[in-house]
Amino acid sequence: MIPHPERTLLFAALTQPADVVAWPARDLDLVLRVLRRERLLGRLAANLETAGLLGAMPAVAQAALASALVATRARARVARWELDRIAHALGDDPSLTVVAMKGCAYLLAGLPHAEGRQFADVDLLVPESRLGEVEARLRDNGWQTAELTPYDERYYREWTHELPPLTHAERDVEVDLHHNVQMRTSRLKPDAHLLLTASRPVPRVVPGFRLFGYSVLAPIDMTLHAMTHLFYGGEMDDALRELVDIDALVRHYAAHEPRFWEDFATRAVELDLARPAFYGLRYAQRLLGTPIPAAVTAAARAWGPPAPVVALMDRLVPHALFPPHPDRPRRVTSIARLALYIRSHWVRMPPLMLLRHLAYKFRARRS
Repeated sequence: MIPHPERTLLFAALTQPADVVAWPARDLDLVLRVLRRERLLGRLAANLETAGLLGAMPAVAQAALASALVATRARARVARWELDRIAHALGDDPSLTVVAMKGCAYLLAGLPHAEGRQFADVDLLVPESRLGEVEARLRDNGWQTAELTPYDERYYREWTHELPPLTHAERDVEVDLHHNVQMRTSRLKPDAHLLLTASRPVPRVVPGFRLFGYSVLAPIDMTLHAMTHLFYGGEMDDALRELVDIDALVRHYAAHEPRFWEDFATRAVELDLARPAFYGLRYAQRLLGTPIPAAVTAAARAWGPPAPVVALMDRLVPHALFPPHPDRPRRVTSIARLALYIRSHWVRMPPLMLLRHLAYKFRARRS
């Protein structure tokens, strides 16, 4: 078990939510505060509601959990409406594949862990050849980008896998248009065409919203993308929530998707996402107890880095993913998150480019 008391409580709340009903007030207060900070309070609330235990919680805790559910459901409606407006702007074009990713994909696919999940923005994947056309249609319908420096504009347009974020003038929801799931400069070279062609159309399941025309990544691809985003994405602020997503995806698709585990290794290698899959499987299993077949674990060992790097990651990742005690924060958490932030850039940029980029970011933050 994880040695830090707050982590032990958090682990229990995430993996055995029914147990929190019997917790003493001090432990319950601590874990609710941490979950709120990590944007996971709605997730616990949804799990308790599903189990019919939300009403059994102490009154103050019940009110906080119910409030979190209301907030997450409101954000889900906002996400659906933004998707509706984007679909309207793009029109009914059967030749255009628009793939929703991350939170919006979980919502559209009706995955269980979408309930209670805090939504932040809308992430879409489109063919690179249609990227300019999609951006133009959105701009014509009121979406716009914030003013960027020439460096940031070039960074997005030439080096990354996405355009500068777009926000509608009347709504505060960020839309990120991607043409791949990794930067152009990354050591990983996933083929976006493979992702797009394997994507699955979303059925019209939400009355009142124009959500047809969207697709979501295939189950294995969706899981691999979640792993890649966590360990090759940069920021670690939502790291624990993303690990919880990975755990939920694995558990759901292993139970409901034929040949999920049989084809997992082959697909990870085919997409050049085996290294993030190694990390995703390793730490989901170690930190959240995610059930993974022994054969898959054995195959994943071949995808890992040298043993000294694995040992270092084993030290850094738990500190970075699990938040510190809110009243007794440890400096090691900030150090671990900074180290993994730098590492995520190291694996996505050539050394000289990385030095220039970090120097630019450092100067920008100080100015």
